[in-house]
Amino acid sequence: MSEPRRGLRHVERAMGTVFSFDIRDARTPAVESALHDAVAWLHHVDAVFSTYRPGSAVSRLARGEIGLDACPAEVREVLDLCERVGHATGGWFSATPDGTLDPSGLVKGWAVERAGQILRAAGAHHTCVNGGGDLQLSGEAAPGTPWRIGIAHPLRPGELCTVVTGRDLAVATSGTAERGAHILDPHTGAPAHGPASVTVVGRRLTTTDAYATAAFAMGAGARGWLAGLDGYEGFAVTRDGGTWHTPGFPGTQRRRGRDDRAEVDLIRRLRR
Repeated sequence: MSEPRRGLRHVERAMGTVFSFDIRDARTPAVESALHDAVAWLHHVDAVFSTYRPGSAVSRLARGEIGLDACPAEVREVLDLCERVGHATGGWFSATPDGTLDPSGLVKGWAVERAGQILRAAGAHHTCVNGGGDLQLSGEAAPGTPWRIGIAHPLRPGELCTVVTGRDLAVATSGTAERGAHILDPHTGAPAHGPASVTVVGRRLTTTDAYATAAFAMGAGARGWLAGLDGYEGFAVTRDGGTWHTPGFPGTQRRRGRDDRAEVDLIRRLRR
C-alpha cells in the first residue's frame, strides 16, 4: 500500500482578509476533513462577529437589538477574553475603544488558534495557519527543521526586518503599514501613535495577537511592558526606522551576504 501524500495547502478569503493553511503532515481523509471544518469555522466566526454585517450577532448586540444571552456562546467567550486582556494590559486593549462594541482586535487571533486546534485534533501536528500575517505554528516545517517566519519591514516594502524561528509558537504583528491608522487608543478613542510596527511572539495566538495590538497602542511604554511578560517577547520598528526588542528577542544582526535581519531562535528563549 502506497504512503499517503504529505502536505496540504489552502487559501481562503474571510473576515476581510486572507487566511492560508500550510499542513506538513500526511494528507489523509481525516486531515482533509479537518481542513474543511477549519475553513467553515472561519466563515462562521465572520458571520457571528463581523462589524460590517448588520445582521451579525455582534452588530445586533452593539445596537441593543439582542442581549448577550441571545448570542451564540462564542460571543460571551470572546467578550470574557477581551475583558481579561484588558486587565492584563492595564486598559490598553478594549473591545469598546470608541464606545462602540468591536472585539475584532481579539477575534482573528482567537479564530486562527481554534482553526489550528481543529487540525491538530485530526492528527495534523505540523501546521501553519496564517490569518492576515498573524500565525499559529504547530510542530515543525520538516523533521528537525523549525518554522522560519519573515516579518515584513513596515517602512521598506519588499524587505524583512526580522526572521522568527521556532516550534509551537504564535507570531502577531500590529502596525499601520497595511491598514493605516486602524488601531485606536482605548483611553481617548483617537488613532494610536505607536511605532511603525510591533511583533509579539508567544505560544497562543489569541493573547499574542491581542497583546501586539495593545503594545502598539501603548507606544513608548510597550517595551517595558512586554519585557515584564512571562512567555512573550517583542520586537518593534520605530517610525524613524530604528528598532528595539525585549531581552529574549535578539536584535538585528548583519549577516554576510544578506540584508540586516534578526535571526530569532525562540525554541529555548521563550520563557514558559
